[in-house]
Amino acid sequence: MKHLIDPTDLTKSEIDEIISLAQDIIAHRERYQGSMSHKKLATLFYEPSTRTRLSFTSAMMELGGNVLGFSDARSSSVSKGESVQDTVRVVGCFADVIAMRHHIEGAQLYATEVSTVPIINAGDGSHSHPTQTLTDLLTIQRELGHIDGITIGFCGDLRFGRTVHSLIKALSRYKDIKVILIAPDELKLPDYIKQDVCERTGIPYREVTTMEEVMGELDVLYMTRVQKERFLDEDEFDRVKDSFVLDDARMALAKEKMAVLHPLPRVNEILTEVDADPRAAYFRQVENGKFVREALIVKLLEWKDDPEHGMPTDETPVEDPELRCPNKKCICNNEHAPHRFRRTENGVLRCWYCDSKVR
Repeated sequence: MKHLIDPTDLTKSEIDEIISLAQDIIAHRERYQGSMSHKKLATLFYEPSTRTRLSFTSAMMELGGNVLGFSDARSSSVSKGESVQDTVRVVGCFADVIAMRHHIEGAQLYATEVSTVPIINAGDGSHSHPTQTLTDLLTIQRELGHIDGITIGFCGDLRFGRTVHSLIKALSRYKDIKVILIAPDELKLPDYIKQDVCERTGIPYREVTTMEEVMGELDVLYMTRVQKERFLDEDEFDRVKDSFVLDDARMALAKEKMAVLHPLPRVNEILTEVDADPRAAYFRQVENGKFVREALIVKLLEWKDDPEHGMPTDETPVEDPELRCPNKKCICNNEHAPHRFRRTENGVLRCWYCDSKVR
């Protein structure tokens, strides 16, 4: 069965199919009204969300389907101690597809082990957010007319920014991508993304500490907020929260044709004066999220019983009773998930669920 837990669960061909369908939905919305009639989407949101949850809800409603679920785990049996897998087993009796957001990393992957319906990862901690990635790819395609050959700058919180991690993984499938990482030392991109994605796939990248030195090179500037909820140390958050702010003066240094993206919500990293700039694409990006989620729902249900569209099977988990995942926010340290690992091409062992380095 096909699930979407990580961008790499989709082949390049499958990503292209989803983006192409999303563009057709945009051009012919009436054609798809009622296409999900009598189908049900369950939205299981264990942490707060506005855009993603409403985007999924709106997407399913526009397709003529129904939506059930919860936006606060405290209002569900989770508050009584029900496990992720048990919740998914139960909800799978009522729904055709599940969209789940969870603060515990790897929760959705763990849930797929027992699910009878497709699961969509709507964000797991600071790990991955693949539907935002599809949104970003559709937005780049619509704003620039192409994805191959772009130079993209990621700015702000690259350490905890799951949208950044997911998009870099997806862009590794495209040709001639150049990545520029704009962040303070405390918020640099994790080594596992640089090593296992950029270096392994040959994406050239460089790290800088100011926006000004690279603005003129960028086709896409991907802004992120510094996420207070990801920090264990509030003093560390206070030190870096105002690291980078995009304003009209910095936009004046950019190309005439470029796009500013942001997964939202923003706090103060993009001043409102930038909103009127035609290169500010972040609100158009929100609407693109609805269209791409419509396409994803249609495709996952179409692929559900198609053996040609299964999950990747090129890795076998490593199990060693002596090893433990060091990530306190990983599913294997919060529920009875087994401690499983995968070995990278350079011999590093990483957690099967959250990608944390074990040794």
